[in-house]
Amino acid sequence: MRRLARWAILAAALLLAIIAGNFIYGWTAPGPLEREVTVVITPGSSITLAAQQLEKDGVIKSADAFVNRARIFGGTSTIKAGEFIIQPQASNAEILSILTGGKTVQRMVTIPEGMPSIMVYERLMANDRLSGTIAMPAEGSVLPDSYAFGVGEPRAAVLKRMQDAMTKTMDELWPERSPNTVVKTRLEALTLASIVEKETALKSELRIVAGVYSNRLRKGMMLQADPTIIYPITKGKPLGRRIRKSEIGDVNGYNTYAMTGLPKGPIANPSRAAIAAVLNPQATSALFFVADGKGGHVFADTLQEHNANVKKWYAIRRERGEM
Repeated sequence: MRRLARWAILAAALLLAIIAGNFIYGWTAPGPLEREVTVVITPGSSITLAAQQLEKDGVIKSADAFVNRARIFGGTSTIKAGEFIIQPQASNAEILSILTGGKTVQRMVTIPEGMPSIMVYERLMANDRLSGTIAMPAEGSVLPDSYAFGVGEPRAAVLKRMQDAMTKTMDELWPERSPNTVVKTRLEALTLASIVEKETALKSELRIVAGVYSNRLRKGMMLQADPTIIYPITKGKPLGRRIRKSEIGDVNGYNTYAMTGLPKGPIANPSRAAIAAVLNPQATSALFFVADGKGGHVFADTLQEHNANVKKWYAIRRERGEM
């Protein structure tokens, strides 16, 4: 009888050892995943919800088994929200390490130089990997650049990074401004920089264009920048047609063909280079410029020279069939 009891105890111990071994092995054994996948863990997910997502994606065999093992072997680490890459045959232990390590897939959203805030707003709102809503950002408050974000990240958090970047840029550039700059406040710097940004796509021209507009402001001349006519009509989006004569004379606080001085605010989000150009404009006697037909501009000191350059530009456009 005693021998039978001993055998029963040994058998039970052996069974427990097998179960324990299998439990431990299941934590480090290769998983069922056959190819690399991206798993999205939504904000606020518990380890149970995360495990259910992993099972659904075929990363693990059993959500319950994963949770039980994670609670024993996983320590006190908490899982992070985001988008994670899981390699083929990743073990339960490796998967938990990935989810608690927080190394998420980084997506990028790019704000081109000179993009108006309405288009920044639309770009962020159209990105279905972001969450939440945002208000229209103030014009000139966003620094054009490429920004990384995690899936499910609030749009407000991404926008704040863009605006913080602009604040940081102004904090760096404003103290280094040249005595020759015509702007007296940061808002004026952003406003003039947004016009300069819209007037030339060439980095090499930013400082001379800034110099031309600085000269006109000092002389009390109208800036006569076409983008300032368009801004009140489309909030900075492409007009899609030629400017009408009636629009050239519109008085609205932005149109620099109907007023002297700067508009009441920026007409786009200027780049760091455009802001730096306005704060340190090129010394020039030029007061006018017009397109040269090659992607750049030709500059003139006098109206007579400018009119001659305009005639050349019109001739180029006629040859192209644009007029």
